Amino acid sequence: MSATSYAPLSSKSLEAGVNIARPHDFIRSLSLSDSALSVMTDLTRVSAVNIHAEATLDEAERLMRVRGVRLLLVLDQDETIIGLITLTDIKSEKPMQVIQLRGGTHGDVLVRDVMVAQAQIDVLCMEDVQRSRVGDVVATLKGSGRQHALVVEKEGEGQPQVLRGIFSISQIGRQLQMDIEHTEFASTFAEIEALLKVA
Repeated sequence: MSATSYAPLSSKSLEAGVNIARPHDFIRSLSLSDSALSVMTDLTRVSAVNIHAEATLDEAERLMRVRGVRLLLVLDQDETIIGLITLTDIKSEKPMQVIQLRGGTHGDVLVRDVMVAQAQIDVLCMEDVQRSRVGDVVATLKGSGRQHALVVEKEGEGQPQVLRGIFSISQIGRQLQMDIEHTEFASTFAEIEALLKVA
């Protein structure tokens, strides 16, 4: 087996006035009237962050921190989605309720103990999302009181759903450069309409 030799690359000084490269689909001045697809995490381009139901909450929180996300898809042994868990779930009273019921410590609480089960998850349809605007997604998330929404599509009649994308209120807020997450809850259509006119 022959040894392979490697050569160091030459370097030069960073010039003044250098800009940062952006993804090709980066939208510099995003507004609420832009396509909803511009704020959807497209799982055909970005891998979803997953965890198994038997992992501990500590493992889930550590994975969220490392990957920079607040939602994990929970998978079974067949890699099928059986639920989801968010940072809000982990920080809620759910873990303490499990400890009070069964005993043990926070380190004993598993993802399956506090996750949102598959049967309780509402999803959006990709065909609706394709016709929607960012403001429609914001209104949907604010109206439901949720921080995330999953998007599914079907490849054909009678085919099972495929998870295609994820919306995150905090991610949308960063892209809009607005603090959507902590704005007052929009309880009426008029309030939601007012929010949509902000941009």
